[in-house]
Amino acid sequence: MVNLEANEWVGPLSDDNNYEFWGFNKTVPGPMIRVMVGDTVEIRLKNHKDSKESHNIDFHAITGPGGGASLLNSEPGQESGGKFKMIIPGIFLYHCATASPSIPEHIANGMYGTIIVEPAGGLKPVDKEFQITESEFYTKEGGKGETLEFSYENGLDERPSHVVYNGHASSLVKTPLRAKAGDTVRIFLTNPGPNFVDSFQLLEQPFDRVYAEGSLTSPPTENVTVTKVPTGGAVMAEFKVKAGTYTFVDPVKSRKNQGALGLLKVD
Repeated sequence: MVNLEANEWVGPLSDDNNYEFWGFNKTVPGPMIRVMVGDTVEIRLKNHKDSKESHNIDFHAITGPGGGASLLNSEPGQESGGKFKMIIPGIFLYHCATASPSIPEHIANGMYGTIIVEPAGGLKPVDKEFQITESEFYTKEGGKGETLEFSYENGLDERPSHVVYNGHASSLVKTPLRAKAGDTVRIFLTNPGPNFVDSFQLLEQPFDRVYAEGSLTSPPTENVTVTKVPTGGAVMAEFKVKAGTYTFVDPVKSRKNQGALGLLKVD
């Protein structure tokens, strides 16, 4: 049983500004869901009574039209649900797919998360696992200390004000990922978009193995310096670490300065 709640709230987007988020369980990204191929999963979605919009969930891991969204439509104060059998392994995005006001607006406001469907036998154990999303936020102009609002026009023009990891411009710099020397680290990176193809780079060394486009059954590519993640897609990267501080970044244009920067500190 997976219980999710659709929320609309004001929270920090950067050290300077709050934002009017929409999301699941009042977090951006929503909770990571992890199951095994062949599992039957019951999903319950409650839309908080204080929401102004209707919400649902499209699971890319669920085959069939809408990824289960038609069964999970919930008006404010209502609850819906369905049971789904996971028949395809991989790393998948889930997101709100309500057409009012538009699907991209729901995604751009923070309504997404990751579901991992492990292949038969499960993934090989590693020492540390982390889940990251890289996403864009499109806001109207605002001064320091103001609560920023969504800009549909900037979204259409693909002009983000922030490109961030895990819903905040400095989340993984102020609270770095942690590991110990000799650990094998696994990162699941999901790209909700809604517009960009992301690039993911570890500055201090290549990734030992990269499982591209969310596939957990295809052979990995080895010794990869930068990997690309399409909109709506995902990647799994594994690497062994030595003591020190590692930096991961989206090196494209100004994305690093807009928030796509994080640290991994290895003791």
